Amino acid sequence: MAEVSEFETVFTNPTEFNAFHPLHNEWTLWYDNPGKKINQSTWTQNLKSIVTVKTVEDFWGVMNNVYPANEIPLGANYHMFKSGIKPMWEDPANAKGGKWSVTFSRAQGDRINDIWINSILGIIGENYPHPEEICGIVFSNRKICFRFGLWLKSFSDPSVVEAIGLKFKELLGDNIDKVEFQVHHSDNGQSLNLVL
Repeated sequence: MAEVSEFETVFTNPTEFNAFHPLHNEWTLWYDNPGKKINQSTWTQNLKSIVTVKTVEDFWGVMNNVYPANEIPLGANYHMFKSGIKPMWEDPANAKGGKWSVTFSRAQGDRINDIWINSILGIIGENYPHPEEICGIVFSNRKICFRFGLWLKSFSDPSVVEAIGLKFKELLGDNIDKVEFQVHHSDNGQSLNLVL
């Protein structure tokens, strides 16, 4: 076995590294495949926490060992959320927020896994303005499309929501017609309709 120097990174020694690159936050990958008959209780039973990543090395270890996004079953979802936040709008961190949503045609299936990974890199690398507002991102494999949703804590400041939406659209790449913001839930009738 080769001798390991004081600080070896994955970039200089991919098998015997001892230095890690911590993320700003811990992130949990969730998965659900609800099948055809779902309601709120059966959906939450199908929601599974896969792994929490704390470092760049953890992240790539996971991404290299899970099914690519375009290969998960129809109806299934991946969710990457800050640790401690469940990917459901009822979670207190999500309850007063909303999501930026965009769809891709199934014809883009060969690119969709790269888009998914890049979208995760955008949140875990804190490449967004106001990263404290980001709760997580969801990938959904549907019969007629692939859908992405970037979840935010709140929609109280439209300029913050719009700045995040513009960055989301930019990070997703070319050929995006529009991204739309939707409020998760509103007890008092508040709404925010944005389309970029």
